[in-house]
Amino acid sequence: MKKKILISTGGSGGHIIPAITLYEHLKNDFQIFLTSDKRGSKYINHNIYNYKLIEIPRISKNLFKAPYVLFFFIISFFKSFFFIKKNDIQVLISTGGYMSLPLCLSAKMLNIKIYLFEPNMVIGRSNKFFLKFSEKIICYSQKLKNFPQKYMDKIIVIDPLLRKKIYLEKRNVRNQIKKSFKILIIGGSQGAEFFDDKISELMIDLFKDYKISLIQQVTNENKKKIIHEKYIKNGIQSELFSFDENIFKKYNEIDFAITRSGASTISELIYFNVPFLAIPLPNSKDNHQFYNAKDYFDKKLCWLASQTEYKKENLKEFILSLIRNPNDYFEKKNNMIKFSYQNTWNDINQKLLALINEN
Repeated sequence: MKKKILISTGGSGGHIIPAITLYEHLKNDFQIFLTSDKRGSKYINHNIYNYKLIEIPRISKNLFKAPYVLFFFIISFFKSFFFIKKNDIQVLISTGGYMSLPLCLSAKMLNIKIYLFEPNMVIGRSNKFFLKFSEKIICYSQKLKNFPQKYMDKIIVIDPLLRKKIYLEKRNVRNQIKKSFKILIIGGSQGAEFFDDKISELMIDLFKDYKISLIQQVTNENKKKIIHEKYIKNGIQSELFSFDENIFKKYNEIDFAITRSGASTISELIYFNVPFLAIPLPNSKDNHQFYNAKDYFDKKLCWLASQTEYKKENLKEFILSLIRNPNDYFEKKNNMIKFSYQNTWNDINQKLLALINEN
């Protein structure tokens, strides 16, 4: 009988995408269960993945909400506990976040093996708390910020997780910049106002000096209409979207990207050799987006800018200089090609299977 594994996830796409990728890696060798909260469920294709919805209250600093949060947390704990027990789960893989708390607690109480997954360069608080109870933690680097030295032997390093269908796409290896410079803008779901307002203004100003076209994520429907009208008025060809799980299919059309620094997004851009400027979300927990981007910046795989120090004129000049004198642009592209060529589905798959099958 196949070993039963539960992958717990929820919240943002940064948690969901790795979870469904782990699901794909393990589904042929194990019986896989998936849980998510309501917030995360919008990123899951309901036609492909069968998952259990376990709503988990978000932790709040508001003391007046504490009784409410505690009450619903207890309910979510019992739902988690009975779900694990009923389905005879033998292994829990947690992708971190507050969503993992009741499931990891339940797994601990039921004496079930716990594996953690941490794609960021700063260990998340939930993962850090459960480190001592876990078998191993799957990471992209051994140099995580705030990682307790005494648990270093628990780190298993793999290449960044990418969905299987991504490996089937051709990668961007063009060695010239098109006359119409195509820019991808990914502002994410949190702190997107800066991208909706400031970066959109920058694109309009940039278009006055060089012909560009855009693919841009805008999650707010009202903002999407406003931005679309502004682009039409200024003659800019654009494609706006809210969330597209297959956005990677457009990466080969892209010359350059401006993005936040979620681990999944920047890993995909590097795999497809799309030079990008990272503008980390300033208030991301423990500043993890900055450290995600800084790790790749130090490896000369991207550029890095601060939102708090943003000046439209400087960023405009930076992009124009890349287009007109593209030596730095192609250096980044070539570094990406060298960095990601070893990232294969089979290599990661074998590492994951070996890990779960230990003992």
